[in-house]
Amino acid sequence: MLGRTDSRSRALVLLVVILVFGMACVGRLGYWQLARHDWLVARAREQTLVRTEVPSNRGTIYDRSGTVALATTISRDRLVGFASQLPGDTAEERTRRDKIAANLITILGLGGTDAVTLRERLASGRAYVVLARDLDAAQSAAIRAAVVAGDVAQVRLEPEPVRVYPLEGGAPDTTLAAHVLGFVNREGTGQYGVEGYWQEALGGSPQVLLAERDASGQPNLETAQTVTAGSDGADLTLTIDTSLQLALEREVYAAWVADRAKSVSAVVMDPRSGEILAEATYPSYDANAYRAVAEEDPGRFVDPILSAVYEPGSVFKMITAAAVIENGVVSRTSRVSDQAVLRLDGGKAKVTNADRGSKGRLTFQDAVAWSRNVVMSKVALRLGDDAQAAAEALHETWAKLGFGTRTGVDLAGEVPGIVRDPATSTWRQIDVANGSFGQGVAVTLLQLTTAYSAMVNGGILPTPHVVQGIGAETAVAGDRGRVLTPKLSAELVKIMRRVPVAVPFYKDRTLIPGYVVGGKTGTAQIWDGEKKRWKDNVFNYSFIGFVGRSSPDVVVGVRVEEGTPTIAVVGQIEMPVESFELFRRVATDAMTILDLAPTRTGGAASPSPAAP
Repeated sequence: MLGRTDSRSRALVLLVVILVFGMACVGRLGYWQLARHDWLVARAREQTLVRTEVPSNRGTIYDRSGTVALATTISRDRLVGFASQLPGDTAEERTRRDKIAANLITILGLGGTDAVTLRERLASGRAYVVLARDLDAAQSAAIRAAVVAGDVAQVRLEPEPVRVYPLEGGAPDTTLAAHVLGFVNREGTGQYGVEGYWQEALGGSPQVLLAERDASGQPNLETAQTVTAGSDGADLTLTIDTSLQLALEREVYAAWVADRAKSVSAVVMDPRSGEILAEATYPSYDANAYRAVAEEDPGRFVDPILSAVYEPGSVFKMITAAAVIENGVVSRTSRVSDQAVLRLDGGKAKVTNADRGSKGRLTFQDAVAWSRNVVMSKVALRLGDDAQAAAEALHETWAKLGFGTRTGVDLAGEVPGIVRDPATSTWRQIDVANGSFGQGVAVTLLQLTTAYSAMVNGGILPTPHVVQGIGAETAVAGDRGRVLTPKLSAELVKIMRRVPVAVPFYKDRTLIPGYVVGGKTGTAQIWDGEKKRWKDNVFNYSFIGFVGRSSPDVVVGVRVEEGTPTIAVVGQIEMPVESFELFRRVATDAMTILDLAPTRTGGAASPSPAAP
């Protein structure tokens, strides 16, 4: 017989172990429930709370009057669905879900891929899906009625801010000042133009909230706690005149059609303040349909006035005139000798005039007016003892007038241009010659317009800008200082006024009765980088000029990119709408719309062809 295995002492030890273990468990439980209570509650709340940002109200963009809204924000509904509540495990459930999808597609007028996408999202099984955005009032009302009728279930309408551009542009399928304004993407971030450059001011700061998740997993903002209050965006008042902007867009579009051009651009600026009164390019776009534009041709978003460079051609001769007169090489009335061919670099290079001929001896201002390449090359080379020294003097004038650097305009996407610096590379005679009449250098239309502003306003280089007010505060752009003397500026104005009267071809299509008018044309060949040769029978045409009652009130820059001439022979290239003719139309619109009536002595003071 076996002995007993139980023992009082063993039972006592087991009991003590159980008691100790139980007391430890009770103590640990008490620790978590009492000492760590707040911590546990906080961790539990973290599982149901979400930190979320509520976008601020974006500022409105007004024209210079402060009354016409060019860009504003409205509230539209987005349709969301709770797909997890629409299972499709059975045939009956799938039929119910498909019926709901069909009803929504009918109400929203969807087709093609949009209809397929809605069906896929309803069948995704996700707790929360966005089914449609930017619903109009009629669509929202129809959705509500369908929910009440039981034709649609497990959906909800949520308000959503939408940026809109309410004014139609001057060309088909465009909104007014699209390139100036840019647009706001789905995430609420400004892209291009004013919207991009002034994103921080317009966008404000978002409200930060801690909110509990609802059944769909989305934050319940009605019971949310505020972490950061946020602030609304500021309204902006632009320098743009709405009426002039619309007129400019119509003129640009008409020239684009007539000239069969790749693009046509124009900018109207106050030469003293640097205020951009209007600027436009066609092709343009509808900013309200930016997503469709992005899929079709995102290049339309780029504003070529400040974001695209080109060889300017003969409009650059006025820059050379500033350099040679300032350095005492010639005066406005000096007699200079033209010739058919100028041999350079020991005969390895040559310069000819557009007409391949010579006008003999003529005044320097008439050489500019008649756009003599040979004369401009000769005087530019006299800026120094050799080509390198001449290049340095010429480049100094370019730099003073802002070429090779950004103008500082308050629009997104500006580029500095491409300018060779003789301090970093050796120039030959042909390089100086080409530069003197706008070849071998790449600039923007805005740089040209700004430089001409300095040449006609007394010598101050303005900072071009489109914003004149931020909220209640005035935006001060300032200027970049004096770059030319008032005396030199006055001489350059006389040369520009001489251009449209010295050349009969310009006179009838450039001068405006009752006003002083001046400027310079430019026609430049276009290099084809792929084929490594000049493009056939297409050119860049420019005209930069001023118009005023007794002195320059407005500067207008015009560019016709890859215009197709109807007449193209040596020394004569013509289009249906010439660049200087487009200038005249725009300048006339500007004087009329800005209410700058001619003075008694305005146009009558224009110099005659025989004037010095």
